[in-house]
Amino acid sequence: MQPQLPIEVNADTGVWTTDGLPMIYVPRHFFVNNHVETEAVVGRDMYAPALYKAGYRSAYFWCQQESATHGLTGMAVYEHYLKRLSQRGWGLFSFVKADATTGHAKIKLDNSVFVLAQGIAGVPVDRSKVCYLFAGWFSGAMDWVLETSGSAVRTTSAESKCAAEGHNHSHEHCTFTVSPL
Repeated sequence: MQPQLPIEVNADTGVWTTDGLPMIYVPRHFFVNNHVETEAVVGRDMYAPALYKAGYRSAYFWCQQESATHGLTGMAVYEHYLKRLSQRGWGLFSFVKADATTGHAKIKLDNSVFVLAQGIAGVPVDRSKVCYLFAGWFSGAMDWVLETSGSAVRTTSAESKCAAEGHNHSHEHCTFTVSPL
């Protein structure tokens, strides 16, 4: 993986862009603390579905934009998506398996931002599936691939295991499963 991202900063506006998309650069603890506090106020039962929808839309839009920017199609866009997420500090994402004809995928996440932040800078320790924010991203990207290939299949995604789970972090990494609706 190439760790460098093409980041451009507009001297007149201060806007950061990567591949033509506006970006925001914030410290990990800032983002995670905001996420944890929002969940505490709203409740995970309401917060997780809202994040799923927003993440789905954002991933779909990102795939559309990156396809046009880089001339990529199909699963090459999804692979590029995982690479870019990995380059942006969210963790290291990779396919365990993926099948764009059926809408199935298993995604491995090492060093998740949410797992690494546990107990640091005011982030409380949580031994549940704390990386659920990513779930909508993976079905949004898969649905973009499916739709642009002419398939009517649509998917859902869930965190099937999290490295934060259990007293001794019983899993080495997080896993997300994408499957047809």
